Amino acid sequence: MEIIKVAPRGYCKGVIHAISIAKQTAKEYPDKDIYVLGMLVHNRYVMEALNLLGIKTIDDKNSTRIKLLEKIPSGSVVIFTAHGVAPQVKTEAQKRGLIAIDASCCDVVKTQNIVKSHLENGYEILYIGKKNHPEAEAICALSSHVHLICNKQDIVDLKDFKKVFVTNQTTMSMFDISELFECINEHYPNAIFSEEICNATRIRQQAVADLKGQNIDVLFVVGDKHSNNSTRLAQIALQQNIPHVYRIDDVNDIHEDYLKGVNKVAVTAGASTPTYLTSQVISYLLNFDKEKQKPAIDITKVL
Repeated sequence: MEIIKVAPRGYCKGVIHAISIAKQTAKEYPDKDIYVLGMLVHNRYVMEALNLLGIKTIDDKNSTRIKLLEKIPSGSVVIFTAHGVAPQVKTEAQKRGLIAIDASCCDVVKTQNIVKSHLENGYEILYIGKKNHPEAEAICALSSHVHLICNKQDIVDLKDFKKVFVTNQTTMSMFDISELFECINEHYPNAIFSEEICNATRIRQQAVADLKGQNIDVLFVVGDKHSNNSTRLAQIALQQNIPHVYRIDDVNDIHEDYLKGVNKVAVTAGASTPTYLTSQVISYLLNFDKEKQKPAIDITKVL
């Protein structure tokens, strides 16, 4: 069985930056309670590893970041995730007497600043993103003039705006973005567009798209179910007519049946997936014909 290690894969600079900040915060505040407001990055193993460092995660998909702050005791340290944070959340954290540490990805901050600039100039913002995603939540909280676009129907339902600026969540599929941009342009021919898919997302998506025609039988996308960029990689793979695409959390999600009669397997990973987990998957596949025993996961090796 041939194993194709898709490159690049795994951690992007924003994730590396966020994890580095969290680890440094644990060192700087050894006597403080430390909380992450939401998932620092979208991977449960990273959350478990942070917990071993004394960093607790406060997360609830049905709650806003401001509401989540109510669960953090005054005087504690709060880390804002790589996905960005709304100004209102920062202000509320200060009011509650929290020590705030911002681990926002620089690409996310760049998009926020672009949106703020166009809001100041009187534009209605059409923001293409995923509902309830923390990156989208932070930007939509900037103003009532930011409109979340998840699909074409959302575009049809909009009012007849005169000044329109269009941008997007940094981890969206470049193929989906292109399709929605075209639809928006039909409704708002004078709209200004700024495609803000981050470079790490783009090159990982392109690497998967380039698998087309390589006779791949199975592709494993290693990534947490909460990871939007991992989900997008799997979707793009299906568009390349790869017969079997599996998004897996770790090596334990691989069933032997997935590999019966398979000649060529490819492996990629979302931008928030620890290299340790992907390496386990690759090692297991390389030795599958000799040894089917799956390795144990050591949380201490995740970060």
